[in-house]
Formats: sequence, C-alpha cells, structure tokens
Amino acid sequence: MQRTFTLRLQPANNRVMFELDLSYSILLIVCLAAACGFEFVNGFHDTANAVATVIYTNSLKPWVAVIWSGFWNFLGVLLGGVGVAVGIINLLPVESLIDQNIAHSISMVMALLITAIFWNLLTWYFGIPCSSSHTLIGSILGVGIAYSLLPGSTQTAVDWTQAEKIGLSLLISPLFGFSLTIILMFVLRRLTRKTKYGDSLFKEPKKNQPPPLWIRSVLVLTCTSVSYYHGSNDGQKGVGLMMLILIGIVPSYFALNQKLLPSSLTGSAIQIEQIVRTIDPDPLSEPDREKLQEVNEISKRLKETLAASATVSSIDKDQRFVVRKDIMILDRTLKDLLGKKEVRVSDQEKLTLKAESKSLRKMTDYSPRWVVLLISISLGTGTMIGWKRIVKTVGEKIGKEHLTYAQGACAELVAASTIGLSTNFGLPVSTTHVLSSGIAGSMVANKGVKNLQADTVRNILLAWFLTLPVVMIMAGTLFLIFRSIS
Repeated sequence: MQRTFTLRLQPANNRVMFELDLSYSILLIVCLAAACGFEFVNGFHDTANAVATVIYTNSLKPWVAVIWSGFWNFLGVLLGGVGVAVGIINLLPVESLIDQNIAHSISMVMALLITAIFWNLLTWYFGIPCSSSHTLIGSILGVGIAYSLLPGSTQTAVDWTQAEKIGLSLLISPLFGFSLTIILMFVLRRLTRKTKYGDSLFKEPKKNQPPPLWIRSVLVLTCTSVSYYHGSNDGQKGVGLMMLILIGIVPSYFALNQKLLPSSLTGSAIQIEQIVRTIDPDPLSEPDREKLQEVNEISKRLKETLAASATVSSIDKDQRFVVRKDIMILDRTLKDLLGKKEVRVSDQEKLTLKAESKSLRKMTDYSPRWVVLLISISLGTGTMIGWKRIVKTVGEKIGKEHLTYAQGACAELVAASTIGLSTNFGLPVSTTHVLSSGIAGSMVANKGVKNLQADTVRNILLAWFLTLPVVMIMAGTLFLIFRSIS
C-alpha cells in the first residue's frame, strides 16, 4: 500500500524561516512563544505543589522556596529525557499532524494552545489546583476528535491505545498518592510513638519559627525532589507540545533527528524485512494480510532510503516526513501483528523485531536541545511567579488543621516517588493531583475524613472532572472554527 505525502511550500520569494513566508514565520514564532507561555503558566500554577509544605512549616522563607524550586524545575526539564514528551506527541497519530495546507496545521496548533493556556489561567485565578496534564492532554484529544469529524476524513485522529495508557496513569496516580500517604503516616506514627521525635513531627508548627534542623532538612529534601521530578515530567509535556508545533508546521526540518546517521539504521530495516518475509500470510485475516504486506513495503522502502542517505540533510526535504510516517506506521503495525496468535514467529524473532523497531524510532523520538532549554527556562521562571493563590489552597484549605511536619514530608515523599516512577516509564502524571491527594490523605490519616474541608475538596474534584470534557469541547470547537476560515 503506497502512501504519498505532499507539502505545499510557499513561493521562493519572501521566505524567512524554514522556507516559510513572512506571515507563516510570524505565526510559527507566535506558536512557539505560546508553548513557552503554557509552560510558564504551568510553572506558577504548579509551584504550590512543591513549596506549600516548606512554606507552611516555616522551613524556608517563601521567596527562597520558590527560587529554589524554580532552579530544580529547570534542572528536571534539562536532565529528564524525552520519554514523556514522545508520549504526548504520539497521542495524535502522525498521519493527522500534517495537511497539504500549512494554515490547517497552524489551526490545530493554535486551538490546543489557546485552550490549554486559558484553562490554566482560569483555574489559577480561582486558586484551584487543577492539572496542567489534564488540560494539555484534553486539548490534544479535542483537536484529534474534531479532525476526525471533518468531511472526507478517514484517518485515525487519536491514538487511543496511547490515550488509554495516559488516562490510566492520570487516574491511578492520585489514588496511589492518597492511599500511600495514609499508610506512610500510619507507619511513621507507629515508629516514632515512643521516641522524642513523635511530638515534634505531628504537632502544628509554631508561628514564624523554623523546625528543628533535621526536620527542616527532610522537608527541604522532599521539596527539592518534587521540584526536580515535576520538571522532569511536566516540563516534558511542554517539550512535547513544542515538538507538535514544529513537526506540524515545518516537518521537513523536524520530522527526523538531524544528529543521527540514517545509514547506521539500515541494518534494522533489513532485519525487519527478512523476518517479516518468513511470516506465513495464509492463516491471517484479510486485513492482517494487508498489514503484513504494508510492513514488507515499508521496510523495503526504508532500507533503500536509509542506505542511500549519509545524513538526514541528504534526504530530500519532501521525503523526510514520509520516512517519519513509515517508521511510526511500521512500529505500530508490527506491534499489532505480533499480538495476533495467527502470526507465527519465534520468541527470539519477536524480540528482534521489537528491538529493531525501537532502534528505528531513535530517528523520530527526539527533541532538539534548544527546545528543551527554552522549556526549562519557561518552567523555571514561571515557578518563581504567581505561587501565592494555590499555595494557600494546598496549605490551608484542603484540611481543617494547619499542615504538620509529618504531613508535609509524607505527602511530598509520595509525590516525588510517584512522579519519578512515571517519568521512568514515559507516562505523564499530574503533580497537582498526586500532591493534593497526598495532602488530603495526610489529613485523613490524622483525624479521619471529617478533617477535610468539604468545600475545597468539592471544588478541586469538580475542576478535575470538568477539565477533560470542557477543554476537549473548547479545543475541538476552536480547531473547526480556525480551520474553516484558514
């Protein structure tokens, strides 16, 4: 099944950036600036998650806390890899990213950017700890679903397998944070009950008086951990958003990793082709036979293209996105085929196919260093601004009592561990959800459910449940409006 791709380039005159004319170059800059703006808003929206405990326990002065948190958020993005970013990019199947009309790609990008930034600012204004992860993912899903409603659209507009994995991660993480914090509080109380530390840990901090040095050290350490892992997870969402913009608007330059040598991956395409040729098509259904044939054609085409190209820049500009599409379709189709019992290959061959397919994905699963740096600066700077509204909610309004040292340390320790594990698995998780649920769990562990402030918890839950449907509808509607006038 031959797939074709055409990108309508602008006339040679008036080209400014990446072979775009002046108007599209300005729009690209606006979109990239908006992506940085989203991450900036994410920073001051989520600062409370890291600094509320050290501020309300008098462990650090507020501005010291936010500057410290901002620095570790910056490092988290810079050193956290791109696994979560790739997960965000893959929510929209690559086939639906690109249109022959570049204005349509910009319509998609602007719709999800405006929606994500608007909802983040709205919830921040009302002091509600709402999830930036839900906001961004809901916006992407809304645009993808709206794309599928366009007349003549036959392609899958959302990778529902990826969406299911992300949705499960976002659903389980707050439940995990809530329950594990209760368990940790119980264990800590039992271990320190007959020691000199018991009273200090579970009493309300004295006004304007810092805790003992060892408690202060623990709380600063947990604040640092949450800040770093917040950067490594939430920061990657900004990286993924910026890559969606770059791949959607200028695929010739960002569809493939410019630093990799295509010829070095030729062996992977050859091995895939050789193994796939041995698969007997007779037991397969007609759709699966077509998929098998497609894999054969793609692996052959990739082998020829990669072998003939010393560098990515030597691949024809109009073909670079074709190569990206081929690699991603090959990976997705292979996973589907290998899950069918009718496909008879040995365990060793399955492992080889998965390994070589993963090797090919190195060309598509990447982000330029300057993108990571821009997002690092945006998140780190945003962390230092606008923190007061949500810090007050997290520190004072979730429970009916002042946050104790034990509650702050347990909630942040659980949050840092959960976010760190999720980042390692390449899954986006909501720092807001995990930490807020951890604080709620610590309040319940102290005096039961009656210790929660019903109004605040109701508002937070309402925002959590409303976020996805509201931003999906808003992003989808904006996309259809922008598309109709572009």
